[in-house]
Amino acid sequence: MVVETIRMSSKGQVVIPQNIREALQADEGSVFAVIGSKNSVILKKIETPSKEDLIKDLEKIAKEGREKADKLGIKESDVPEIVHRRRKEKRKNN
Repeated sequence: MVVETIRMSSKGQVVIPQNIREALQADEGSVFAVIGSKNSVILKKIETPSKEDLIKDLEKIAKEGREKADKLGIKESDVPEIVHRRRKEKRKNN
């Protein structure tokens, strides 16, 4: 673990030291979650999934949905009626 001392600017800005940025592979535009508690501030780098990873995940979700629909005997042409029925039920219950 690397420990550095930094100073906050009058605008509340701090600079993450270069060696820490390099270790985190944090470049311009990197996104961080900021957690503050008592006298501590924690920065957590948020990894943005790649386009390929998102497509892979969506394909997996679509495949699972198709398999479940097939198992239940639901065809794509049935979907508008199912959605209409559920919306009607939801309005009735609210």
